[in-house]
Amino acid sequence: KQSAEMSFLYGNHITKSGLARMTENTPQYAGVVVYGMSDIPLGFGVAAQSTDYCQQLDPSGNVVLHQADIGDYLRGLEDEIF
Repeated sequence: KQSAEMSFLYGNHITKSGLARMTENTPQYAGVVVYGMSDIPLGFGVAAQSTDYCQQLDPSGNVVLHQADIGDYLRGLEDEIF
């Protein structure tokens, strides 16, 4: 979802309400690659919950914990340039 993509790019975790789809049988604490709705990789994270648990999670619960995103690189360039 577009708003969840922007939120992730600003360094926030992904909640269940911002999740479009998730790989089946993902264990808790597994490393994940986060893709946008247009299948562009946006960054990396850690699965906060397993796929099975996410199905019964409330919409505000964290699904992916943010680690790094493409915005980190762009924000770093901005600091060097300006």
